[in-house]
Amino acid sequence: MKFPGQRNQKHYFPVEARDPETLEPQIQPKRTHICGIAQTLVDIEARVDDELITRHNLVKGNSVLINDDAANALYRELKERELIVEEHAGGTIGNTLHNFATLSNERAVLFAVMERQIEIGSYAYKYLSNTSSKVDVSYLQPVDGPIGRCFTLITPCGERSFAISKGAMDKLEPSAIRPDLVREAGALVFASYLMRSADGDNIDQAALVAMAEAKANKVPVVLTLGTRFLIEQDPQFWRDFIAEHVTVLAMNEEEAEALTGHRDPIKACEAALEWCDLVLCTVGPEGLYTAGYSDRLQLRETEYELRNGSVPAFNRYEFSRPMRREDCAEPVKIYSHIAPYLGGPLAILNTNGAGDGALAALLHDMAANRYHKLNVPGSSKHAYDALCYSSFSQICKYANRVSYEVLIQHSPRLSRALPEREDSLEEAYWER
Repeated sequence: MKFPGQRNQKHYFPVEARDPETLEPQIQPKRTHICGIAQTLVDIEARVDDELITRHNLVKGNSVLINDDAANALYRELKERELIVEEHAGGTIGNTLHNFATLSNERAVLFAVMERQIEIGSYAYKYLSNTSSKVDVSYLQPVDGPIGRCFTLITPCGERSFAISKGAMDKLEPSAIRPDLVREAGALVFASYLMRSADGDNIDQAALVAMAEAKANKVPVVLTLGTRFLIEQDPQFWRDFIAEHVTVLAMNEEEAEALTGHRDPIKACEAALEWCDLVLCTVGPEGLYTAGYSDRLQLRETEYELRNGSVPAFNRYEFSRPMRREDCAEPVKIYSHIAPYLGGPLAILNTNGAGDGALAALLHDMAANRYHKLNVPGSSKHAYDALCYSSFSQICKYANRVSYEVLIQHSPRLSRALPEREDSLEEAYWER
């Protein structure tokens, strides 16, 4: 497994090399993976005028569900007028699993549906051909009908409007979930959209089956909120749901406000920690935050400048590693923040998927922790139970860097792993 960031040589684990004393090959390393439950979608990005938005009965700046006939009519007009900029595999969890696999070079198991008959050039073909070979699609459930389509319509003012044709993407059955794969995973990840499926669609029940298996085996359950419009319809439902099922919560500042009622990201993260153990909150041009718990005995003070916000000196212990609150004898809330990498790109080609990229980086770090524990169980890093391999601060840096890579390309899916990053002050701290 590739580890996030540049590490000192002693942090690598050459378990496939020959033992210097016996000159005998050591055993192969134990592998790890993550699991994701996804709605299979193809993203279609187009630049349009306001008149087209109105004529197709869409709502500017909002997400609207449309039926297959409306989707076909919209797609036909976009093609005829040559308004389409990009067509690529999408979906929040599909993007996240692909990016995780690209970053880590490890397996990501996809639980989702796929068209039974796939033709070259079809939406299903485009989805599979633009998904990393490290994403395991062996367990896709075949369905009769199209996968979903998500139209991202960008007007001259820069506003993005979304039209989503569900197709058969929510037809996943609980029987498609493989409990053995879930219980051995480094994490189980899914999006909020799954829990609001229509009558007759069972993807929400499939998600609940997977969550129950994960919880029974202490596999971290990771939820990404998806859109504020869904959360603000019933924020109390989501608070209760997170408290019952979720270990790690990923959201942006709008979703955070809808969930918690706090516009300030630190206050929103602080509130969310009453329901979960670790929070990743992206805040657009302000960068991103991580927040969570660590035991008082395991706290590590930052060597960066202390920063004040709604929580004074909120980053004081950002060199600490995230833990579950239940695993802490004396839990302490920890926060870290980072501004956009290099101040942000010179030109943003795509904002879709930047948050998914950040989440993929966090999942990589969580899986790296499990991989290391499987292969080097006697390491001092595992003297206590941590959720992640790295600290709050280091996770911020890594997630921030991945988000930058997504912003400078049209596709929400990475086409390559990141280059090595520079050494950091924090890594020097851990070398002492």
